[in-house]
Amino acid sequence: MMFALQFSPQVWPHVQELVIGAILARGQRTVTSVLRVMGLSQEQCFENYHRVLNRAAWDARAVSRTLLCVLIRTFAPTGELVIGGDETIERRTGQRIRAKGIYRDPVRSSHSHMVKASGLRWVTIMLLTCVPFAQRVWALPFLTLLAPSERFYRQRRGHKKLTDWMRQALLQLRRWLPDRRLIFVADSGYAALELLGCMIRLPHPIIMVTRFRLDAALYDPAPVRVSGQMGRPRKKGARLPTLASVAADPATQWTEHVVRYWYGEVKRHILITSGTAVWRPPAAGWFHIAKPVVPIRWVIVRDPLGRFKTQAVLCTDLDASPIQIVEWFIQRWQLEVTHREVREHLGVETQRQWSDNAIARTTPALFGLFSLITVFAHHLATQGHVLARRTAWYAKPLPTFSDAIAAVRQVLWRCPTFHASEINQHIAKLPQAIFARFADALCYSS
Repeated sequence: MMFALQFSPQVWPHVQELVIGAILARGQRTVTSVLRVMGLSQEQCFENYHRVLNRAAWDARAVSRTLLCVLIRTFAPTGELVIGGDETIERRTGQRIRAKGIYRDPVRSSHSHMVKASGLRWVTIMLLTCVPFAQRVWALPFLTLLAPSERFYRQRRGHKKLTDWMRQALLQLRRWLPDRRLIFVADSGYAALELLGCMIRLPHPIIMVTRFRLDAALYDPAPVRVSGQMGRPRKKGARLPTLASVAADPATQWTEHVVRYWYGEVKRHILITSGTAVWRPPAAGWFHIAKPVVPIRWVIVRDPLGRFKTQAVLCTDLDASPIQIVEWFIQRWQLEVTHREVREHLGVETQRQWSDNAIARTTPALFGLFSLITVFAHHLATQGHVLARRTAWYAKPLPTFSDAIAAVRQVLWRCPTFHASEINQHIAKLPQAIFARFADALCYSS
């Protein structure tokens, strides 16, 4: 197995048991709950399993690269790769957790009311690809980075912003995949000139697709410099109207399109208009001189029925079609779905580790477990297993992640050696140890 090469022979057996136990466990994803569900509650050397997370020597970045290779080989062996990036808050408390901070809770907050939460902030990078058994795009995490708050860096080195974490992650991704065409999709928090300028200056640029401000300062490209012209070369041309003015202008020409899976809907009719421009902040001080000049294609999206506000999207690929840009961007919603699934089914926010090394490894491992379970379920589906849970009163058309993890659990529970009699199909002998594990898993489930 590819992952075995990333661990020593002494650590790899414990890693396998932790992974299987994390899939089978219900509720909290602590080492204790994993050992119990694996029938190792009487294990005397239980500290060996804790050491996998807090002391063992293995490279989490190398494991992330291996996971990405598995995902690409399984779901996207050829063609372009759409990558999604976002941040999420893991609500944690504890005096020994040094990297925790106070953040705005994006789930409980609204435009008029802000709720703060104490916890850890993670930057997640996911592969947005179509999963065949689900027949739709899923967000599969492969790289998760801990991004501490500014308070954490007060007595340390300079504070690193979210855009800096994302820039380093994308540069690492480009080194891993030097020959693949990469499209990065993110929210407006990553529509930063420094980040966009860094990605377009790469030898093999990464196409950036993000939400865009309607009041951003847009300009025409710089005019061609005349031979013998004095002065510094211009970086931008004449100022253009803002996108808010373009959207409100009655003379703007709109084109109607139909997109699939627009924020939970199967089909949605939208109106779009598009154009190209140069994005650079207006001259408001000395700091604007260091800002890069980013040529973009902007797309304004409007709902003909008025059910959502007019919004804009930018793309650093000027040759991309407007409808393609919109279809790339709406896949970003799957990142939020994955964040919810890992909390609901994989126990993120239920860990109890407090050491820095264990914290930096446990949460990324649980996010990566989402992708591993998807790969396992894909192989089961190719072998003829029916993943969707159907009943007499509900014919579920397509499986979800809850069906995928249930199918993987059923296969894992059959792995222990207990067999039914081939002569009498009505009697199945179950060993006491296996029965105790079933009872323990069911009685302590939440």
